[in-house]
Amino acid sequence: MTRFARISATLLAGTLVFAGSAVAATSSAPKPRITMAAARAKALHLAPGKLISSEYENEHGWRYSFDIQQKGHVQEIGIDGQTGRVVENKSEGKVDHD
Repeated sequence: MTRFARISATLLAGTLVFAGSAVAATSSAPKPRITMAAARAKALHLAPGKLISSEYENEHGWRYSFDIQQKGHVQEIGIDGQTGRVVENKSEGKVDHD
């Protein structure tokens, strides 16, 4: 095997391991106790406006994240998926920065 072939094989193996880790991390998300609908209702109650994005993400723990367009700015609301507690409520300015 040539040096180039060994390097290519090593890079490919490393890429596959990294990709497998990302898939494993995504599939290991705990099932939330709070529904997306309940979390969305709470977020829109805190920051009335137009919902522009929502996701269930792992950011300092698993949570729902909502970006809500309000007059003049985007408000980001984070709701803990297990407890329903508000874990983030901040303005992102005039546009969504995520």
